[in-house]
Amino acid sequence: MPPPLPLVQGTLDLLVLRTLAPAPMHGYGIATRVHERTSAALAIEDAALYQALHRLEHKKWEAPYWGVSENNRKAKFYELTTEGRQQLRAESSTWKSYAQAVSLVLEPS
Repeated sequence: MPPPLPLVQGTLDLLVLRTLAPAPMHGYGIATRVHERTSAALAIEDAALYQALHRLEHKKWEAPYWGVSENNRKAKFYELTTEGRQQLRAESSTWKSYAQAVSLVLEPS
């Protein structure tokens, strides 16, 4: 299996927002979910993930709270705010437009 791809700058926040959309999760759960959903093509380093989570909290796009994990351990969970859901919609739209434009350039003429 090839090593995970490096994350393109600016995509981590979008990946975290999208991963939190269905339900609150703790940090390890977020990293695991991204890894699984991308068939191991993307892996998020712990330091980068927690920097992103702090950044999103500062922007009020997610709100942390303490809870109990599936392993019955105390864990910090992260939940999208209304502003975070709005940002997810905006960033998703922008990202799809960007990816479509790049794909057009990559196609043979």
